[in-house]
Amino acid sequence: MHWRDPFRVRSFRFQWPADLATSWAFEMESIVLGWFILVESGSVMMLVVFGSLQYLGSLVSPLFGVVGDRLGYRRMLVLSRALYAALAATFMLLAWLQALTPMIVLMMAALAGLVRPSDMMMRNALIAQTLPPRHLLGALGISRITSDSARIAGALAGAGVVAWLGMTWAYALITALYTLSFVLSRGVSDVPASAHDAVRVSPVRDLQLAFGYVWTRPVLMAAMALAFLVNLLAFPFSLGLLPYVAKNIYLTDQTGLGWLGASFAFGGLVGSVVLSSHRFAFRAAQTMVLAGAVWFAVDVLFAFSTHLGVGMALLWVAGLAQSLSMTPLAAVMLRATEPAYRGRVMGMRMLAIWGLPLGLLLSGPLIDRWGYATTAGAYSALGLLLTGAMAVYWRSNIWDAKAPANAPL
Repeated sequence: MHWRDPFRVRSFRFQWPADLATSWAFEMESIVLGWFILVESGSVMMLVVFGSLQYLGSLVSPLFGVVGDRLGYRRMLVLSRALYAALAATFMLLAWLQALTPMIVLMMAALAGLVRPSDMMMRNALIAQTLPPRHLLGALGISRITSDSARIAGALAGAGVVAWLGMTWAYALITALYTLSFVLSRGVSDVPASAHDAVRVSPVRDLQLAFGYVWTRPVLMAAMALAFLVNLLAFPFSLGLLPYVAKNIYLTDQTGLGWLGASFAFGGLVGSVVLSSHRFAFRAAQTMVLAGAVWFAVDVLFAFSTHLGVGMALLWVAGLAQSLSMTPLAAVMLRATEPAYRGRVMGMRMLAIWGLPLGLLLSGPLIDRWGYATTAGAYSALGLLLTGAMAVYWRSNIWDAKAPANAPL
């Protein structure tokens, strides 16, 4: 299979640039608003609240899965990106009027956060529905490349545009990206809603079926557990708390923050390229566990780093490990799930994202009490220990080389 094969499908040719524009805007917005909150409030607690609110919608992602299975993901994708564009335009107007405050940012972040965590779920479900099965893994890798490359460009552009032109022009660019994404998303194929039930059941019953489906499949439970662990104990220090690390540990400015974010993203990009190249016969489940363990081990070192260059190098390795863990994890879940349940199961996968705001909220008071290095080191060491325990507990399902989950990527 060639990496260009997914682009032979018309829907993917529209979805790929639409997802790219959305990802660029996401990353720029996170950097711009995170720095604004930290500078204007001077509070690490307000920063972690802002980071947590962006993932508020992970609690209702299973409902998005139910709605997607019923109404179709193309319609949901278009509506959500229209919302992103409208909110960004509002931010731009408030910045131009010099009326933007940390509390307004938090309120609007909560609104966007209701939808934003489900964006990746909708992307993956659409890819699984619109592309032939033989192209699934390659398309997931290519889709991941767009996210990782966007993190690089978004991190650098977000910090650079604010420093150079100011908040208003930064949000003009973000609004343009969301608008472009909305227009391109309209070209994605409108896949008919699933007809998995001859008789339509209630949304509550749909959710009960999805929870039961995941609970009785050890491979899905293991993937969910690992996803929750990395969101709880790894992502807080490479995403939500990165402005704090840049300002208070490395004593740098917005540009330094952009380089730190770009380092993590570039490592992820390299990992995605490796996976999508099909040059290596990775065992999917083993790869996700081993890479997750490496990620936590690198984070232990990052916790005690005080030099910007060393921190960038460690973040690059962490980003590489993150990609080599999370992309196989998505592939394991999609391959282990029947088509009729994909939307709901991937919606449940988004519940694991709630580990990120939980980890952020817990880290705030712990950093105030014990300091950043001790808190970050404890998080990472605990994550490494629990990853090993998880691999032992589900060893026959995710570690045995002959297990179906270890079919080569």
